Amino acid sequence: MGKKVVVTFVNDKIEDRYVLLSENDRVKKKIDWIIEQIKINPTFGEPIAKRLIPKYYKVNGISNAFWVSMSGDQRLIYSLTPISKTEINATIIEWFTNHKSYDKRFGY
Repeated sequence: MGKKVVVTFVNDKIEDRYVLLSENDRVKKKIDWIIEQIKINPTFGEPIAKRLIPKYYKVNGISNAFWVSMSGDQRLIYSLTPISKTEINATIIEWFTNHKSYDKRFGY
């Protein structure tokens, strides 16, 4: 049996941004779907090479990151941290609703 995956948000600002989305919002529905996929398979997303992880993430203690396409040019970024031998924490770092903001964060 696989490890239990606990999904959290990197901070209150990101969690509040998620909570404030309408239940009918396509972005919220996609985030919910991605969360379910991460619970099934924590490495569901595409790994981001360590050298490409933004300093902004690293200074906040994030040492690994994965990205998932939400649709079109939308991306969700998350990180994995072991909690115990049987649990993993998947932290939703942020999501981007356009490629311009994603490119800016990653310095492209």
